[in-house]
Amino acid sequence: MIVKDIMVTDVKTITPESTIQEAATSMRKFDIGSLLVVEKTKMVGILTEGNILDKVVAEANDPATVSVRDVMSTNIIYIRPDLDVGEAADLMVEKKIKRLPVVSGGRLVGIVTAMDICAAEPKMVEQVTALLMLGKKKQVAG
Repeated sequence: MIVKDIMVTDVKTITPESTIQEAATSMRKFDIGSLLVVEKTKMVGILTEGNILDKVVAEANDPATVSVRDVMSTNIIYIRPDLDVGEAADLMVEKKIKRLPVVSGGRLVGIVTAMDICAAEPKMVEQVTALLMLGKKKQVAG
C-alpha cells in the first residue's frame, strides 16, 4: 500500500499572518490537530496543537495577538505520494512526528497522520502506538 491510497487530500491550510485564535477556531471547526502554513503557493510551516500549547497557552500569550508565524514549526518533513505506507510509518517513528505533508511536483497534494496509518494498516498499530506513547511519557516527565 502506498501513501496516495490513504492520504487526506482536503488539506486545511492557514497563512503565517493569521492569529493563533483564528487557527484554533479552524482546527476546532474541522476537528483536526494541525494546519499546514502556506504563503502564496509555498508551504512554509506546520502548526500543531502541541505548538499552540507549548508556545501560547503555557507561556500565557494572547492567542488573538500571536501570529501563526511566531508559533509554527518550520522544519517540515514531507513525503511523496508513491512512498510505501510502512516507510512513512518508519519516518514518523524516526523523526518523532505524527503528521507528514505529501508533496508531488513541488505541490502540496495531501497529508498523512499516524491515525490514518493506524486505520489503514492494523499491523502498524504497534509501531505508531509506540510513537504516541513517547508523547505521553514526555508529558508525564515534563
